[in-house]
Amino acid sequence: MTDQMETIIEMRGIVKTYFIGKPNQLEILHGIDLDVYKGEFLAIVGESGSGKSTLMNIIGALDKPTAGKYRLNGVDIATMNDNQLSHVRNKEIGFVFQTYNLIGRMSAMKNVELPLLYAGVSGKERTKRASELLSLVGMGNRMSHLPNELSGGQKQRVAIARAMANAPSILLCDEPTGALDSNTSREVMDLFHHLHETSDVTVVLITHNPKLAMEADRIIELKDGNVVDIRKGSGRDGVSR
Repeated sequence: MTDQMETIIEMRGIVKTYFIGKPNQLEILHGIDLDVYKGEFLAIVGESGSGKSTLMNIIGALDKPTAGKYRLNGVDIATMNDNQLSHVRNKEIGFVFQTYNLIGRMSAMKNVELPLLYAGVSGKERTKRASELLSLVGMGNRMSHLPNELSGGQKQRVAIARAMANAPSILLCDEPTGALDSNTSREVMDLFHHLHETSDVTVVLITHNPKLAMEADRIIELKDGNVVDIRKGSGRDGVSR
């Protein structure tokens, strides 16, 4: 699969160290090499403390590595200024978090419109796009509801619609089913698969759940800040890629 695919994320020797130069200096990532291919569904797995969240923050341009090279869509992240990094986070990468991160005083519609507002999209077009996305994720009849009027699964659907607002090339999902029951988790995973299959978005799923990880095309396993295994997943249909 990967020989014929375009690399969208290329990481070489990624190191992340905190408290540099202090007695309690702590190296979390110890030289990660990682390629993610355009249009694939990749899972990153590992136990708590393995470095998953730290790696996710670097992939999402929320943090910078202490050492190593990270190229996103062929561009070295280290060469980007703050405005360019903000553009990447708003346009290139859609984020889905376990805690939803919806703004409580805003309706589902306004939450989904927010990235479009930051991108300078007109009001009419924002409303049209947000309406289409909320309908796509099964929330067409909840557009005017506030987050506290929605269930956990409904909040996550709104968060997914918001993440897709600017048609990102990468959907970065950090434990997106961690706060949901098993039935709702299944619905959310089915939604990720549907978006992956219909919108050509690259999905990077960070999870500690090996069963969910098996639904990906490929699985990267982290342990103690190192990649310890790269293996094929079974995909949505349970057939090894």
